Amino acid sequence: MNKIDTISLQQARKMVLLSQKLPPTKQTGSALAATLSAIEHLGYIQIDTISAIQRAHHHTLWNRNPRYKTNHLGQLFKEKKVFEYWSHAAAYLPMRDYRFTLPRKHAIANGHQNHWYKRNESLMKSVLQRIATEGPLMAKDFEYTGKKMGEWQTKPAKQALEYLFMQGDLMIPYRVNFHKVYDLTERVLPEGINTEVPGPKEYARFLILQYLRANGLGQANEMVYLLKNTKTTVLTVLREMMEQQELLQVNTGGNVYYALPLALELLNKPLSRSKLKILSPFDNLLIQRKRMGALFGFDYLLECYTPEAKRQYGYFSLPILWDGKLVARMDCKADRKKALLRIHHLALEPGLVKFDAFAHALVKELQAFMVFNGCNELQWTKTSPNSFKSILENSYKRED
Repeated sequence: MNKIDTISLQQARKMVLLSQKLPPTKQTGSALAATLSAIEHLGYIQIDTISAIQRAHHHTLWNRNPRYKTNHLGQLFKEKKVFEYWSHAAAYLPMRDYRFTLPRKHAIANGHQNHWYKRNESLMKSVLQRIATEGPLMAKDFEYTGKKMGEWQTKPAKQALEYLFMQGDLMIPYRVNFHKVYDLTERVLPEGINTEVPGPKEYARFLILQYLRANGLGQANEMVYLLKNTKTTVLTVLREMMEQQELLQVNTGGNVYYALPLALELLNKPLSRSKLKILSPFDNLLIQRKRMGALFGFDYLLECYTPEAKRQYGYFSLPILWDGKLVARMDCKADRKKALLRIHHLALEPGLVKFDAFAHALVKELQAFMVFNGCNELQWTKTSPNSFKSILENSYKRED
């Protein structure tokens, strides 16, 4: 019988944060190489269109690589080192992991996994033929004057393009003003890329190892988050890896997690607790809300989808990491025309008591965050508790 180690929640959080590269440590090599390294380590970077501040994919990478520039993703696309596909949502993925997207693509192509659009074979054939003949095209290149369809009100050609993309016939070599450009997969893939479809157990093993390297510890349901028809095989492979002593189990906060043996060595490494990071709601650390509640005691809801009258924290509140914990959330918007960062609401978690030290760390990070968002002025409206506002203002004046 395998022994289950018990670690404290503080130790578990440290293991998770070090695995997530938060806060970032000193890096060597080029800034572009550091960006690629972050993508390869995390396994994916979620793409999102909300632009209240710098978009989520840029924000998440900047938090791992302080030298990150928004042209890095375009450059890595050009070099064919990253590509777009689906993880639990639309994402940038490392090209080295391309073959592990093939099980989903084949399942969609064979009808074993549903797509959110209805399949239209004749239209898909026509769209594919046009791209084969004319080269890369966008949805707007397909004229349509009829009624748009479905929940997202899209035209049929757009639905056909997305279906062909999801089943692997098309890829996205680049975007134009954030609009997808589609081309034949064989014209986008780099030469020599491995296109062998992994078997069920190899795929499960990939999911397990990728998740644990990036997250420190995890449960089976977290490893297969929003991935259909994978959990049974993942559970089988987890048992086999435990028998071969490739994995260990740890108990923390009353929950049992899997971890790689090397993960416990992270507890001997330093974690920079004084550095503060303002996180994207779509950051890899945060995307599984139930996990954040169990490990960090942080109950988080992104309220941009909540009616305004029912919002508690604001439209786009950003979780704040400091002292190894998630201690606050900040609803803000970058007014790019005025180069002004507006903080509508900064709400502290009940357990945060080191007000002065937190204010100092926040003001220091806000200076870098403003530059990242193209702002040079700061304005705040509300803090919770209200008494923190004067502490924050005084700290800001001292730094200014």
